[in-house]
Amino acid sequence: MIKSMTGYGRGEATLSGRTITVEIRSVNNRYLDCAIKMPRIYVFAEDAIKSRVQKSISRGKVDVFVTIGQAGAGDVTISVNKSMADGYYAALCELRDTYGLRDDISVSTLTRFQDVFLVEKTQEDLEAVAADLCAVTDLALADFDAMRTREGARLAEDIRGRGETIGALTAYVEERSPGIVADYRARLAAKMAEVLQNSQIDESRILTEAAIFADKVAVDEETVRLRSHLSQLTHMLDQGGAVGRKLDFLIQEFNREANTIGSKCNDIETSRRVVDIKAEIEKIREQVQNIE
Repeated sequence: MIKSMTGYGRGEATLSGRTITVEIRSVNNRYLDCAIKMPRIYVFAEDAIKSRVQKSISRGKVDVFVTIGQAGAGDVTISVNKSMADGYYAALCELRDTYGLRDDISVSTLTRFQDVFLVEKTQEDLEAVAADLCAVTDLALADFDAMRTREGARLAEDIRGRGETIGALTAYVEERSPGIVADYRARLAAKMAEVLQNSQIDESRILTEAAIFADKVAVDEETVRLRSHLSQLTHMLDQGGAVGRKLDFLIQEFNREANTIGSKCNDIETSRRVVDIKAEIEKIREQVQNIE
């Protein structure tokens, strides 16, 4: 099954009192480049999440966004910072005594200083938190994979259609090739007859020149290889998996054969078909850039 490198997936669940949301986005890239963005206090789970992503994705620039809601008031403890409170109280008393101020020191006065209280997060089970994050990541990956599969099916269908077009154009080149030599032989005979007029034409010389020309414009080997590449293209699409790099190399071979045929052809109609073949190859190359 062919998959696209571009896609988006989202997963959300409430686990252990936390609302966890994971979003995954990817674009084309020559290799796998995974970046995870998540709250710093949960960075301990980054490797576990990245491992899940690497098992599911082979190529692409992947961005993973993790959002975690508060688990509730029960996950923090608040206590009095006695040393700070003693210090503030002593300083207030000194102000009172030094400047003869009214004694109105109260609890509300001390609570205005934020560092009088210590707010500490309750120690969490890191393995359990990491497991919850990975579970939601799996949901996002499933959604992400479904989108890539749908897009990959459309890409494969388009590439197959263009491959069939190249096959039809190649068939025309194969059928036209003998006619090019016959036309050249007829033109050569007519030219020699015009030049020599009443003199006898050396038929063997015409045959020799025609044979030399036929060897120069022969594209049999190139068309055979081109059809072999088309067969390989179909096989790779049927095989599926991470075949993007293989397809990219195969398209280079397509271009090589098309260029050779174009350099050999000495016929305007064949040249037009070669231009069409190159255009289809370029369109396939653009689609292959999106395949994992």
